[in-house]
Amino acid sequence: MSPEAIFPIDWMCHKLKVSRASFYRWLRPAEPTKTQVRHDELDAHVVRVYKREKGKAGRDQIAILLAQEGVSIATGTVGSILRGRGLRAIRMRSWKKTTTVDPDARTEHIQNHMLDNEGKRDFTSEVPGTRLCGDITYLRTGSGWLYLATVIDLSTRMVVGWSMAAHMRTSLIIDALAMARDHGHLDVNGAIFNSDRGSQYTSGDFQKWCFANGVTQSMGAVGVLG
Repeated sequence: MSPEAIFPIDWMCHKLKVSRASFYRWLRPAEPTKTQVRHDELDAHVVRVYKREKGKAGRDQIAILLAQEGVSIATGTVGSILRGRGLRAIRMRSWKKTTTVDPDARTEHIQNHMLDNEGKRDFTSEVPGTRLCGDITYLRTGSGWLYLATVIDLSTRMVVGWSMAAHMRTSLIIDALAMARDHGHLDVNGAIFNSDRGSQYTSGDFQKWCFANGVTQSMGAVGVLG
């Protein structure tokens, strides 16, 4: 009887020039890491919500909807998963900015803190909770128009605060920023919050809330975030 018939594995490893240990590792794939398991779970959640919303929700909206279910995920991660699967949100004209400028608002003291040393736009941060931005959008639902205010951490790119209502009064954006504060997403030493110059963000009530909570407001030119 030939050696290969008696020791088939040894013979095969010899011919392929691999060790027996390598062969057995290939035969029994390693268990997935915790990171891989977590990514697979997030992937499944993102695809599930994308399909449930019939492709009409983008990365920001999916991150918000998942957060409401208790699933924490950065908007950048949602975007990566969507791109990896070749999925894109269907653009809806009903999802757009709604803020308008109040010409009588006192904003002379509010500077643009989203600039680097060369005066260029800089929406980055190395420390979570120190630099954030927010906006108001609205969308059509089966029950009518729904207004959504969001707060995004510029370090993690996560939606750390949000508020939804059938109105777009100042309380809408205060509630969104209060959520970020209550969940520990505002630096205790002070945070910078950037927005456009919409009337809600320049209102006296919102300015008072920011001052009372150690938040420094930041605003760029009219019509832009920075």
